[in-house]
Amino acid sequence: MQIITLTTDFGTQDWFVGAMKGVILGLAPRAAIVDLTHEIPAGDIRAGAFALAAGCQFFPKGTVHVAVVDPGVGGARKAIAVRTANYFFVGPDNGVLSFALTREKIKSVRRLENADYFLQPVSRTFHGRDIFAPVAAHLSRGARVSKFGPPQKDFVRLPWPRPRARANRVEGEVVFIDRFGNAITNIANADLNTPNRLKVFLGRKLLCPVKPFYQSVSAGRAVAVPGSGGFLEIAVNGGSATKRFGLKPGDRVKLFK
Repeated sequence: MQIITLTTDFGTQDWFVGAMKGVILGLAPRAAIVDLTHEIPAGDIRAGAFALAAGCQFFPKGTVHVAVVDPGVGGARKAIAVRTANYFFVGPDNGVLSFALTREKIKSVRRLENADYFLQPVSRTFHGRDIFAPVAAHLSRGARVSKFGPPQKDFVRLPWPRPRARANRVEGEVVFIDRFGNAITNIANADLNTPNRLKVFLGRKLLCPVKPFYQSVSAGRAVAVPGSGGFLEIAVNGGSATKRFGLKPGDRVKLFK
């Protein structure tokens, strides 16, 4: 049994995810399909890249990861399959795979051009079903990645906003909002040398202290905690930091000692 994960912005209201799974199971009936998430905001490539990177690393070696956040479908962007030392990654070459791939040892990058491995006819609007799903199924059955198309040297890489360290503070930004309204930043947990003495600001406004877990503060109070994804996240115990402070990806935050 081979594992295939799916990360998309398709949601679950329509038939899109189900159609992808149908194609996969038609070619690889014993595949185990895992929904990493289908709730990426529509067309938000960076959010898809973050979610894939946050989740993919916990799967067994050999897992095929498919990510489809593809506002350029049918246009000039390429479609790729990447073999790494641990996994296979399949999706549009628009950066959605890039955060996950920065942690991996790249073995091969191939453009998906061999139509023998596609569902025919190929729609100009649904490559998730017609290209990425069947390619993932064939990979799970042992097809060599070299069969899918010619090699390319690199892939599109989204810029990762790096936090800046100052004398008495670290300047970072919000990179992802989860369904609980927690604002995940780009400040790594490893950089929190003295977490109990730190405070988070948005501009000149004090948002919250840094504590080890959500219930370190009373219900309804804001708190920043070292998140499970490896980054500092701004939260409200029992509430939503996004609603409380109007936070969104790209907002600059400062961590003061």
